[in-house]
Order: sequence, then structure tokens, then C-alpha cells
Amino acid sequence: MSTEERALVRKLDFFVMPIICTINLLQFIDKSTINYAGVMGFQEDLGLVDNQFSLLGSIFYLGYLLYQLPNNFFLQRFPVGRYIGGIVTIWGAVLACTSTGTNFSQMAALRFLLGFFEAGIYPCLTLLVSTFYRRHEQAARLGAFWLCNGIALIVGGLISYGIGRMSDTKGLHNWQWIMIILGCITSFVGIFTFFFLIDNPKSRALNLNAEQEILVEERTRDNAVVRTTTIKRDQIMEAIKEVRFWCFCVACLLINLQNGAMTIYNAQITESFGFTGLDSILLTIGAGGSTVLFIVLAVYCVNKTHQTLYTACGLMAVDILGLILLLVIPKPKVKLIGFYMAWSYCAAYVLLVTSISNNVSGYTKKIFYNGLLMIFYTLGNFCGPLMMVSNQAPAYLGGMIGYICCNCVVVCLLLVARWRMSIVNKRRMSKPSSILTNVEDDLSDVQDSNFLYRL
Repeated sequence: MSTEERALVRKLDFFVMPIICTINLLQFIDKSTINYAGVMGFQEDLGLVDNQFSLLGSIFYLGYLLYQLPNNFFLQRFPVGRYIGGIVTIWGAVLACTSTGTNFSQMAALRFLLGFFEAGIYPCLTLLVSTFYRRHEQAARLGAFWLCNGIALIVGGLISYGIGRMSDTKGLHNWQWIMIILGCITSFVGIFTFFFLIDNPKSRALNLNAEQEILVEERTRDNAVVRTTTIKRDQIMEAIKEVRFWCFCVACLLINLQNGAMTIYNAQITESFGFTGLDSILLTIGAGGSTVLFIVLAVYCVNKTHQTLYTACGLMAVDILGLILLLVIPKPKVKLIGFYMAWSYCAAYVLLVTSISNNVSGYTKKIFYNGLLMIFYTLGNFCGPLMMVSNQAPAYLGGMIGYICCNCVVVCLLLVARWRMSIVNKRRMSKPSSILTNVEDDLSDVQDSNFLYRL
């Protein structure tokens, strides 16, 4: 890498990545507030019975699901930075208003709205990373982006523990203050994002010199992302016909069955080991630490071996082992180790998203892939908490066995997707094209005979 390109990447890392990571951190904390509220008297204050707590976790993703198709349209029509800033500001306001819910119906409506406005964030931020960075740079940046989920568990746990130790202030319960404080912070970040997030690699705000402007063209050719407002239906049909597309989508759904449950129930799972409510919140900090560790390990392994999907399969195997320990070993300390191991699925999901970011070109096709992936992500997170049936607490035997089986299927699907891409690579390397790809043509990975998949 040249000196000028290093300087360009440093600019991107300094001006773009901090905002992306902050937004991702906040969205994870904000949707998880119900997890911390669950050990602060939330159910008793709202009079929740049976599986209503699980439904509140799931209904968030119903809003998430309904916004995916509109999000694909808005993402191609509006400036990405302004669009992100707007929805972040709105969801922060909704989170603050969630503190006013007094029964299941009101809270369900507010959780639905929170999910609705958070829904656009993952596709937007993933698109930004794939727009600004070369394909070999994306694993580290997407790793940092998803690393914030682990950091969010740590930060959210500390904030919630601190607020949980307060006595009720101004007639509001502790769990209400969590939502008010975090909602206000998120809205402030949304306003800042609206005005300051750079969403174009050729933006004046980057103050590019002549050599860096040429580099931007070259980097755009490498990452195969050229923004266009024209929706290319042939790229959509191409994606639908791909076996790997369905492998990735179904794998995404199955991984996120567990994610939906862990996000909503992690404090209650640790509480079932015999710890008090507030102490169980502190133990979720360890889950955040293990998530960070697994993602760092995943990025390191991919950079060393250049094997994205094999690494993802290894991480899923660690997750499966952790769930087995959590399920069958009665000792609390061993259960806690299994609980922390089970968070390795987060790193596997990072690599799944990285593989799509690296291996899908064509602006419409990339948006379609990311949009449909988010639909399956949402379905998984919606159904996941419903597998945690209240009359099976605290072991949740049926749910845990279900997650183990689904994770085994995920490994098979990732291997099939890798196999399909490797076949194309072998064919293209045996008959290399003599025609240089013009990045402005916005070719898909199938149309571009020079495109090689990163496995």
C-alpha cells in the first residue's frame, strides 16, 4: 500500500468508522434495554404474565421486518448519511417514550416502533463499509463494527448496573430511567450524524489530493460498489437464482434464533445460575468481553488464513459446545463458561456478513442481498425468544436443543456456499479474461468475468 493510500485509509478510519461504530453500539444497547429491565421489576410493574415478556422481545423484530423493503427503496433514493441521521434521531425519541408504557399493549406498540426505526441501520452501515473500503480491508472494519455489539454488552451492563443501584427518582422506576437516558443520548448522536457523517468516498470533507482521487477510483473498482439510483431488476433476479444466496439467508435466520433469545434473556439466564438480579447484569459484561474476544480472534484468523467461511464454521462449533455445557452440566461455574462460549456465534455472523460484503458486486444486487439478509435476520430474532417457553425456565431445554440443531445446519449451509463460490473461482482462473472491468458499468459478480470470490 502506498503512502498516499495509507493516508486515505487513515482519513476514512478517523472520519467515518467512529460514527459507524457509535451508532452500532447504541442500537444494540437500545434494543437490549428490555433485557436489563427484566431483572429490575419490569414484568411486575407492567403486570406481564405467561410469555408476554418473550413477545415484547419478538415484537421488536416484527417492526424490524416490516421496514426492510421500504428501507431498500429509501437507501437507493436518499443520501445515506442524512438518511441514517434521521432514523437514528427518531428511534432515540421512541426509546425515551418507551419509558411511559404502563401495560403490555402500550409497551408492545412502543417496542414495535423502536424495531421499525432501528431496522434500516445494519444495511446502511454495511453498505457504507463496502463503499469506502477495499475487499481485503472490510473484514477488519466490519469486525470493528460488530465488535461494538460486545462493547455494547459491557457498556450497557455498567450503565444499567449503576442506574439499578439508584432508588426510584422523581417517581420513575430504574428501568424507566435507563430508557430515558439512553434515548436522549441516541437522539443527540442522530442529529450529529445527520450533519457530519460522510457517505461518499469523493466527498469534499475528506480533502482529497489529486493522487488520492485517482486512488478512490481504483479502490471503487476493487470493492465493486458504484452508487446508482437505477434499480436493476436483472441483478435482483440473478441473486434469487443463486444457491449461495439462499444458503446465506437461511444460515442467517438460524444463527439469529439464538441471538434473539440471548439478547433478551442473557441477564435472566445468568440469574438462573443463582446470582442476584443486579449481579446477573454484571455477569453480562463477561458476555460482552467474550464477544469482543471471539470477533478479534475471527478477524485475526481470516487475515492469517484468508479462509472466511471455514473460520465461521469453527466458531459455530465453539458455540455448539458452549450450549451443550450450558444445557447438561449442573455446576454454575461450568454453565457460566458455556454461556460465554456460546457468544462465539456473533463472530461467525460477522464473517457471514463479511463474506457477502466481499463477494457480491453490483449496487442493486448488493442492496438486495443485504435487504433480504436483514429480513431473515429479523425472522430469526423474532422467532428465537418464542422458543424460550416460560414453563421450561430456567433451563429452557427445548429452546437450547433447538439452537444446537440449528447451528449444526448453519455449518452445512456455509460449507455449501463456499463450495459453490470455489467452483466459479476455479473456472475463471483456468480461463482468465483479457478485458479490464470498467467499474462504472456496475457489473454484478456473475457478469464480471474478472471477479474472484474471497472464500
